[in-house]
Amino acid sequence: MSVGSRKSQKTATVYRMVMDQHVCPYGLKTNDLLRRNGFKVEDHWLTSREETDAFKSEHQVETTPQTFIAVSYTHLTLPTIYSV
Repeated sequence: MSVGSRKSQKTATVYRMVMDQHVCPYGLKTNDLLRRNGFKVEDHWLTSREETDAFKSEHQVETTPQTFIAVSYTHLTLPTIYSV
């Protein structure tokens, strides 16, 4: 009989607008929701209109925030125990 455990490390990368006169409320909500659900969040600020437009063009998206999610699993397998 083999006993195993599965542990996941969930990470998310968020790109959101954080400018002098505007902080994207949806980006704030995104970060909060991800963290409350166990994600490690890499928060990338888009701090100018030019940077935001370049990001949207590069990733072919129309809006921000954008969230990229990765989940990796680590398998832990304990030794097999035989009973006689």
